[in-house]
Parts: sequence; structure tokens; C-alpha cells
Amino acid sequence: MLSRPPEEAWPGIGVLCWESIPDLWHFPAMPAPTSPRKRSLMPSTELRRRLRAAGHSLAPVVQIGKLGTTPAIVKQVARALLDHELIKVKLGTECPESRFEVADAFAALPGVKVAQILGRTILLYQRHPKRPAFEMGTLGRVPKPSRDAALPAKPAAPHAFEKSVPATARMPRQP
Repeated sequence: MLSRPPEEAWPGIGVLCWESIPDLWHFPAMPAPTSPRKRSLMPSTELRRRLRAAGHSLAPVVQIGKLGTTPAIVKQVARALLDHELIKVKLGTECPESRFEVADAFAALPGVKVAQILGRTILLYQRHPKRPAFEMGTLGRVPKPSRDAALPAKPAAPHAFEKSVPATARMPRQP
């Protein structure tokens, strides 16, 4: 229970009580992102967290150089997304476009979502039409069996007697 502090604890403020504390649990809804940095990003959801975690160990599949985002690059990204569903795109230092302009260009493609912009690396996601790996649903892939399930069962351990006696001593002699 909150005890009432003395008035001299906060001179000029008066007595602090529960009625004077604003209700901080009811925030207004967040407006749509207007920052150019966040305009192309997909909303923060469980899916985005899983995509960022899975994309952490990926190597860049597409690299954009001094020509910028050309139709050939867009075609290559579309093909890579169909093959991999989640890809990293790396922008070279000589790329004439900013990372946010490139992310906006790829986010304009049908079905492509920008999961993360980190430095000069963009993480792109497009749900596979037949076998989605990251979204849960009826069309999801069958999870891989665990590593332990694939290993053969170990043979039973030999008895202590069998360990201590050499194999030649255990074999009966033939007459």
C-alpha cells in the first residue's frame, strides 16, 4: 500500500496521491509512420521478429553497385525472393540511391515486404505462393525432425565384466 508522503517532501507540489497520477496505460493509437526511414517497413509483428531472427545469419544474395536499382536488379530480386522467400540485399558504397529509396522501390513490388533496414543492408520478404516457411497456415512446410531423432539408437552398454576382460579371454577354446 502506498503511504502518504509528507508535504515537505515535494515543496510547492503538494501531496501526491493516486488521483493526481495520469493514467499511462491508455495511450492513443500510433499514427502511420511518416518518416522516410520507416515508411517502407512492415509493421512490427511476431512475423517480423521471426524474419529478422532468420535473416541475421543470411549472406547477401543481391548486391547493388554504382548503377543503382536497375530493371535487371529488380528482376534478380524477384527471382531470388521466389527461390528463397527471405533475402538480404547489400548496397555498395558507390550506390547513387539512398538505402531508403531502394527499400521504397522494392516495397512497391507486389507482395514484397521490407523486414529490416540495417546499415546498407535491406532484408526483404515475400511469402512463397505454395510453400510458405515463415507464416503459419495450412500450407506451411512440415517441420524438420530434430537432430536427435535422425541419429540411430546407441547399442546397450556392455557389462562391467565384459569391459575388464579382453575379448580373447572370453572366447571358448575349440577342442
